[in-house]
Amino acid sequence: MKNPNTSSSKLALLSHIKYEHLVAGISGGVTSTLILHPLDLIKIRFAVNDGRTATVPRYDGLGSAFVTIVKKEGVRGLYRGVTPNVWGSGSAWGFYFLFYNAIKTWIQGGNARTPLGPGLHMLAAAEAGILSLLMTNPIWVVKTRLCLQYSEEHLADNKRYKGMVDGLTKIYRTEGIRGLYRGFVPGMFGVSHGALQFMTYEEMKNRYNQYRNLPIDIKLTSVEYLTFAAVSKLLAAGATYPYQVIRARLQDQHRVYRGAWHCVTETWRHEGWRGFYKGLKPNLIRVIPATMITFLTYENVSHFMLNRGKEIKMSS
Repeated sequence: MKNPNTSSSKLALLSHIKYEHLVAGISGGVTSTLILHPLDLIKIRFAVNDGRTATVPRYDGLGSAFVTIVKKEGVRGLYRGVTPNVWGSGSAWGFYFLFYNAIKTWIQGGNARTPLGPGLHMLAAAEAGILSLLMTNPIWVVKTRLCLQYSEEHLADNKRYKGMVDGLTKIYRTEGIRGLYRGFVPGMFGVSHGALQFMTYEEMKNRYNQYRNLPIDIKLTSVEYLTFAAVSKLLAAGATYPYQVIRARLQDQHRVYRGAWHCVTETWRHEGWRGFYKGLKPNLIRVIPATMITFLTYENVSHFMLNRGKEIKMSS
């Protein structure tokens, strides 16, 4: 027999799921991705460049990468993989905010003004991250591989993808489900990135409002949201970046590793600790403004939709 308490607990959690957070998260993720995709592409190409793969072009720096890609692949080259990136980023942020707010509100017992503290914020964010990764990892695999298709190289037809759907289909046919979930293990380590970021972001907002003797769920100004988003992302990115390098290399179609640990040992053996931070500069240049745009868009859209929903209920 099922435990009635467990069933009621699940129903209580489901009652806190609000589509407004999904829509607001998608809006933020799509907006930031469309603006900053070229930097994401360059970050990935830096990350997988181990200096031993002849087919991978080498860039002297961020400016050199932009110029070289435009010369050899045109402006469209800067937007390789943009479709799965838009789908992936939009859905990832949408699901993340949806799950995170549902779990957080459930822990709060429905009272949004109850402070959780760092530990519970990290727990809610980690659980939301795992659920989101399970749903979006295949999209990230295709996005990474599309970003790593170079105009002058010759790939086998089953490794040359025309777009997101073609990529998903070919990977599934040739590599099965395991192929669609390459990089999942280091991606799980990446959950700590999101947990650390959300914990820092939420704690800064809460402490700031408590300092001003205001409710913790009160709407802030755009500058305040942007500042808290930037600081939280900077701390999280600096602390957890190596997992992104390992994840990108596992998803790269030009090299084959036996697993995450093999990739770690090979990177350390041939490149040392610096190998784990390749692409960090373009990554920070991209992710900090991307996070600022995403969080600002999310906060404004979610507040608008939730308040609009309350007005409609009151008037009906």
